[in-house]
Amino acid sequence: MTQTAQNKYYTTDDVHEKVILVGIALNRIEETQSSLDELGDLAATAGASVLGRLIQNREAPHPGTYLGKGKIEELSIMIKELGADGVICDDELSPAQMANLSEALDVKVMDRTLLILDIFAQRASTREGKIQVELALLRYRATRLVGFGRAMSRLGGGIGTRGPGETKLEMDRRLIKERISHLKKELAEVVAHREVARKQRSKNPVPVAAIVGYTNAGKSTLLNTLTNAGVLEEDKLFATLDPTTRSLVLESGQQILLTDTVGFIRKLPHHLINAFRSTLEEARYADMIIHMVDASNPQMETQMQVVYDTLRQLDITDKTVITAFNKMDVVRAQKTADTGTPQNDTLLLRDPNARAVVYISAKDAGTLTALTGTIERILREQRVYVEHLFDYRDASKIALIRKYGQLLEEEYTDKGIFVKAYVPAEVYATLDL
Repeated sequence: MTQTAQNKYYTTDDVHEKVILVGIALNRIEETQSSLDELGDLAATAGASVLGRLIQNREAPHPGTYLGKGKIEELSIMIKELGADGVICDDELSPAQMANLSEALDVKVMDRTLLILDIFAQRASTREGKIQVELALLRYRATRLVGFGRAMSRLGGGIGTRGPGETKLEMDRRLIKERISHLKKELAEVVAHREVARKQRSKNPVPVAAIVGYTNAGKSTLLNTLTNAGVLEEDKLFATLDPTTRSLVLESGQQILLTDTVGFIRKLPHHLINAFRSTLEEARYADMIIHMVDASNPQMETQMQVVYDTLRQLDITDKTVITAFNKMDVVRAQKTADTGTPQNDTLLLRDPNARAVVYISAKDAGTLTALTGTIERILREQRVYVEHLFDYRDASKIALIRKYGQLLEEEYTDKGIFVKAYVPAEVYATLDL
């Protein structure tokens, strides 16, 4: 991990590490296996190779070492036999758990939170994203940098000692607090600029739809297919981190803004949500939410619940939701393979939290007419119907209707221009009808 005098945000290096995944099964073992599968995907995204996994059935994690003594011994043997460089635990570890486990195993110990932050550090590209990552990292490490003795040398960063790195570990709490204070001021400036942009946007009655969903559900693919946004698409978790907003003109001529947001994930600690609150809150200021769901994922229902839980944490509970069940081509192919006969019927997937449900394949523009048509229908329901004969001197008002509303009929007569349309309430107020 390096720092420059001009740019103090973290950079990353490509290091291929070998790790073992560790989890605690509090309830059903299947849930823990699924969570470790996702942890393995996170590790691969960060650039690590997973050599094995270990699960312990416990009523609660050990308060001092996360695992019990017997499992620590078993894990130590696995590390030596497989030649692992470190272990990644599927929960957020306390400072004591991390220090004690690292001391007992004599390898680097990471937890899910640090791994996610590690990925964020790789993916952030904007000033705001980089500030948020460093701020979250420093807050995470503030309680983990002092008093670990020999274990301290194994706690530097995530995969490949990304993150603050070894030199950052030697910073005392005073310097960390000063850096956090400085970053908070920088972030406040960025957020202030975002608020100005939001206020300007609110004066312009173009509807905004925020695309939310579990990480890797296809949000960026949808944005690219609809708007040619050029956002990075990868079959990896958190392929994109920074939000992107693009304009889309619907079939009726109605213009809307689509905003892609950072993906959600299970066991995302509350302080990480707080760190990225200004980015995630793009959904709060949207007129509607497009909830992207990977219909081909066996954990689809769990992932949908994670999304709604995260929205509730952000106090986003009053928005109109369109749920788009994505990757339907994959779902139908899977069912065809299972049954031996072609499966072309639309599966009856449901979401009781949604105003409407559509079935799409984000890479196939031909399937997206159901989504864009649904957006138009909902916008129409939220608007005022206008049927009026405008004087030719008021042609500028018709231009407003054409730009911000849905023009159904336009007829030029001797007396003026007869119009039937749906318009936003803000535009209707300016027409002086």
